[in-house]
Formats: sequence, structure tokens, C-alpha cells
Amino acid sequence: MYSAFGFSALPTAPKAPCFLPGRNAPAPVCSVRSRSQLGLRSSQPVRGSGCKRMELCASVAGETDVDSAASATENDIYSKFWAHADSVMKSRLPDLSAYPIPDGFKTKEEVTGKGKRAQWVKTTSYAYQTQKLRQVRAAHVQGGRALQVLNYVIFPHMNYDVPFFGADLVTLPGGHLIALDMQPLLHTEEYKKKYSGPLMETFEKYKEKLEWGGDFPEEAAQYFSPCFLWTRPSETETVDTVVFDAFKDYLNIYLDIIEDAPKITDEEYLSTIRERQISYLKYRAEKDPARGMFQRFYGPDWTEEYIHGFLFDLEEKLEKGEYKIPV
Repeated sequence: MYSAFGFSALPTAPKAPCFLPGRNAPAPVCSVRSRSQLGLRSSQPVRGSGCKRMELCASVAGETDVDSAASATENDIYSKFWAHADSVMKSRLPDLSAYPIPDGFKTKEEVTGKGKRAQWVKTTSYAYQTQKLRQVRAAHVQGGRALQVLNYVIFPHMNYDVPFFGADLVTLPGGHLIALDMQPLLHTEEYKKKYSGPLMETFEKYKEKLEWGGDFPEEAAQYFSPCFLWTRPSETETVDTVVFDAFKDYLNIYLDIIEDAPKITDEEYLSTIRERQISYLKYRAEKDPARGMFQRFYGPDWTEEYIHGFLFDLEEKLEKGEYKIPV
């Protein structure tokens, strides 16, 4: 997403980043390029040649005092956002069930930097599904005062024409990047009236309280609705109050829409839905600016698997024949 919808202004990595094992590991194990260290599934071939980087990591690991690294949960801002979403979904979606998260993706915790700049970074993944929602997933990245992120997206099944729900909440040392939207499949007037209409009054309410965040890439415009709430608050209090209220209201309206959404049976329309969903996920997977952040923290192999195998997994599941529309 684009900050919202993409982590576009993430902090740059230290000049010589070093990725260390998690807290429970007995010692740094960077010199062996195993699938488990990269967070890959056992059947997934290892791509690329990162041995030099891993060896470098091993050589400098001793210079970093893991125990003195700053806590990932310091300055935690978005846990309450996810806790609210999780609670509301469980109360409003009676058929909510767990969505499979591939091995190595539920939790990933590493240290970046060294000396006084050593920082724990923790990524936690959550996922659900229902008869109407193919995947409800969240990625919560905690990097202390350097970085706090919640990326929360809802993907409907391909026999519903409802928008995607998207929330990107990013906090950096210089401020906050916030985006909320119900991202449309189509831009016809009929579609806008049907799905942006119920949200418009709420959008206007928060637009008055939250300053517009500025321009975004033209190629991304097709994936945003007229109710795209995009802002860069400078104060954490604004995020804790106004943004949190907007988040709750957007989610409630989206769940209202899901509750009433009829199943689509027209073959031509189903084909359009399929094409638009795949187009959206391809764009997100290819352009996701979070790629650079995850590569710096966890390496390129884990990052590509995480993006294509979890965050935007529809195309991979279609190719493998693992996705079928519920009857």
C-alpha cells in the first residue's frame, strides 16, 4: 500500500545491518543457510545466494549484545487496533474460522543494528476466513520507537463483488502515516453508489478532523475509493483517538456491507470479479514497498515467501489449485 497500502516512507536500514536469531535461540546461526532460518516451508526451494551476507552477519554477531537491544514492544500503538478488530470480527462473524498461516510466518523476531542501535523487530501474523471472506489477515510489525505498523486487509471470496477492506497504520520517528479504505473492484457510478455511499458520511466526518496526506502514485488511484482516508498526523494522541474512532467506524460499516452482501451467480460478472481481484493482488505483491523493509529485517528469501505465500497469496493458490469458491 502507499504508506497506507504500502509503507512508502519507511526508515532506512543501518549501513551494516545484522540479522540475529530470535530470543530463544542458543546462539547466532547465520552461517548456515537452512530453510528453517529463512522461515521457508520444507518443500520450498531456496532461491538466490545470500551466503556472503549471512557469513558477514555471523562474523559481527558477537559484537551485538542481544540482551541490551531495545524492546520491539516499546512505543506500541497498534495492538489495541488489532485487539478491537479481532473482538468485533469474532462477535459479528459467526462462521469466522482460522485461515492457515504457512510455517515460519506466524511470528518472526530478529535484531537489527548493533551496540546502542541494536533493536528487536517482531512481526506477528494473524488470519481468519468465513463463507464470504476468503482471507482476513493482519501483519503487526513492532520495532520499538523506530517503527510500529499494522497492515490489516480483508479479501472477499471471488463470488462477491464487495470491496477489499484495507487499513495501513504506520508510525515512524517523524510521525504517522494512516490510510483507511474500502478498496473498490469497479469504478462505475452504480458500484460507487452501492459501496461508497454507505461510507461517505463517515468519510466526510473524519476528513474534517484529519488533514489530507498528500498526493499518491497515479497508477494506484484505480485501487482507491472516493472514501479513501489518507492522513499524516504529527501527534500520537490523534492516532489514539481520532484515527482509532475512524478505524472502528470504517470496519463496522464494512462488516454491515458483508452481512448484507448477496452471492454473485452471473458468469460474466464472476469473470470480471476474478480479473479485478487478481489485478489488485498482482499490483500489491509487485509494488509493495514493505518489501525493502522486510528484506532489511529478515532477508530476501523469507520476504518473497511472506509476500506471495501469505500477504497476497491468491495467485499462488490459484496456480496450485488450492483455492475453490465455496458452494
